[in-house]
Amino acid sequence: MASTNDLKNGMVLKLEGGKLWSVVEFQHVKPGKGPAFVRTKLKEVLTGKVVDKTFNAGTKVETANVDKRTMQFSYKDGENFVFMDMTTYDQLTIEPVVVGDAAKYLLEGFEATVAQNEGSVLYIELPAAVELTIAETEPGVQGDRSTGGTKPATLETGAEIQVPLFVTTGEKVKVDTRDGSYLGRVK
Repeated sequence: MASTNDLKNGMVLKLEGGKLWSVVEFQHVKPGKGPAFVRTKLKEVLTGKVVDKTFNAGTKVETANVDKRTMQFSYKDGENFVFMDMTTYDQLTIEPVVVGDAAKYLLEGFEATVAQNEGSVLYIELPAAVELTIAETEPGVQGDRSTGGTKPATLETGAEIQVPLFVTTGEKVKVDTRDGSYLGRVK
């Protein structure tokens, strides 16, 4: 248990029937008259839904213990993903629903942050950018500018992204894992 006066960005609270909410931002407000209160912006950990919530100052809220560990993606076991803890070498099998869009950018040996609460995996967090090889792309036709100078390319993981016309098959590129955008070539 913690007081609303102790809130910090990134703190995870357990509210409304056990749902986990992460504090995105908070503000202590002391109006001219009336009691002080805390205005917060909370993000639901599992769904990503963001809501505004106001608490009376000093109200007790239940905090959740979220364990974030760096783990290495080992292999895919059928539909599930197997990660290995880098310190204990324990293996953890994670369902594709939890991995979500991160699966498009996972290669064996990649490291990711795995967040757990009471033994269940909440989410997987990849680095902001990863380096992947272009598995297949059409040659760029000079003068074809109707598409803004980009063309589709398939990465070694199977994900499809848009790349500039000069990028060729076999090149290593940097990809933003949040939106799948091309960030540049890797030298």
